[in-house]
Amino acid sequence: MKKKTRATASRGLKRPKNAAKNAGKGQKAALRRKAPPTARPSTKPAPAPADQRSTIRRLKAELAKASARIEELQASADTDFLLDIPNRRGFERELHRSIAYIKRYRASGALIVLDVDRLKPINDAFGHAAGDQVLKAIVTTLLGQVRSSDVIGRLGGDEFALLLWHVSETDAKAKAAALEEMIDRLTFVFRGRTVSAGASAGVAILDSHSEAGRALEAADSAMYVRKAQRRHEGK
Repeated sequence: MKKKTRATASRGLKRPKNAAKNAGKGQKAALRRKAPPTARPSTKPAPAPADQRSTIRRLKAELAKASARIEELQASADTDFLLDIPNRRGFERELHRSIAYIKRYRASGALIVLDVDRLKPINDAFGHAAGDQVLKAIVTTLLGQVRSSDVIGRLGGDEFALLLWHVSETDAKAKAAALEEMIDRLTFVFRGRTVSAGASAGVAILDSHSEAGRALEAADSAMYVRKAQRRHEGK
């Protein structure tokens, strides 16, 4: 009877250990259930305050105005203020672009350099305002004889250049002769006197081997040869 009592007592003493273990597991599970989920960082930027948005809009508007002003200044730097056509800088820029296009796509074109005859005597006799009137009339004539894709520029003083697209050498020389003839027919009346100017034109063909500087030199040289011929002809 004593042995059974001890065994029973021994088993009774072990039960509290299992109960403690079970109680510990229950507490851990309860803690896991009660633990709040881990917050993930937001990837969306916080909205800017109203004053910052207003500042951003103002800066964007100022930037747009500045960009437009820069474009205006660049355009004016490339434009002859008297005749409203490209000046030497603007024309050379177009010539470089055109030659690059010709080389890439194997297109063709021609460069005409045209020098106004007898402009200096008109300036000396009637003033520069009269000379300006002659130049404006010549530019109007040139613009009426070329296509919208062609380019006319003033290289300086009484010298002009024309960039013609998709023309053969024969067609380019014929165009140069026609321009000379049309300018020769222009007449002006200053202080009761009728005067005329005239023009001499030289041609250079543009192809995939052309360079802007050399093309201008070639057309300029051809123009001086033509000017000497016209002087010999009494024109």
